[in-house]
Amino acid sequence: MTQIVDSKTVSAAATAPESPVEHSALAAATTTTPEAAAPQPGATPTVLEDTPGPEPTPSALNAPSVIEAMLEDDKEPQNLLTEKFTEAEWKALKEFRSTLPETFKEAFPEQNDAGSTSYDLWGVTVNPLKPKDARISVVLMKFLRARNLSPAEAKEMLISTLRWRKSFKVDEAMKEKFPEDVFGKLGKTYGRDKYGHPIAYNLYGANKDLDAVFSDTQRFLRWRVAFMEESIALLDFETVDQMVQIHDYEGVSMSSRTQASKTAASEASSIFQGHYPEFLAKKFFVNVPSFLTWIFWIFKPLLSAATVAKMNVVGSGPKVIGTALLPLIPADQLPKRYGGDADGF
Repeated sequence: MTQIVDSKTVSAAATAPESPVEHSALAAATTTTPEAAAPQPGATPTVLEDTPGPEPTPSALNAPSVIEAMLEDDKEPQNLLTEKFTEAEWKALKEFRSTLPETFKEAFPEQNDAGSTSYDLWGVTVNPLKPKDARISVVLMKFLRARNLSPAEAKEMLISTLRWRKSFKVDEAMKEKFPEDVFGKLGKTYGRDKYGHPIAYNLYGANKDLDAVFSDTQRFLRWRVAFMEESIALLDFETVDQMVQIHDYEGVSMSSRTQASKTAASEASSIFQGHYPEFLAKKFFVNVPSFLTWIFWIFKPLLSAATVAKMNVVGSGPKVIGTALLPLIPADQLPKRYGGDADGF
């Protein structure tokens, strides 16, 4: 029978002095006589053998250690763009990424499984439950950089963007057939710069019929968003995630600035600032009339230093424009009308 005692009983027993009887019994029990030490006739000595245990299985030999498994689980998928992330950006990204299920639920409250449903954003499938993917990291970083690496503010921007894309019906806008005679010449994509950025051209004076272009503001916005999405489709989010924009004002005059055109331009600007973060590598304004040049300089103090650094106002004519663009864009990728060697559009 096993007796259970508390620690005080054990301590008292260990420190209590021996009685004379206990001392005599202990001495007798621990004294070994020569007769007792010698083997007795007919007795077989007991030999303790060192019996080896079972051999480890091959799977046990090949299984990674717990530490290795943890390190492997923490490993981030990388591409050329994510390899440029700073330590601060990675920290913000991991926090932002952990909120994706909640973010999707807030963006689509009417959808019961929103927190576990993948969403396609600019050709990148974002799974809120499995977001560790290099291309997803690149997309999410755009929202973080646009909000100074604040995960909370980036989350709000992403929610707003997801809601806007649904209400605006971006996918439908991309499938819409717009009148070629109205919008066909207003936007073109052609060539790439020396860093692989695709180049998008906005030709504001290509259609003199301003009423046809701007009278239906919502139609103009659907066309403009569709053109932006087509330009983004040229990005792989592995080696390049931004574009060069060239805004050509040839043929634009003071009379071109109608109330309808100003309203459309203002709404388009609001859309791109709020829902297309960090897609601009460089922006050039070419063939700019003098009245637009001074407007730019008036509003320049209101722009962030990072935005101003990406913008260049250039004069008119192939020679002047080429001087500004050729250091960035190879001659065979730049149309002749802008100082390059390519036939262009």
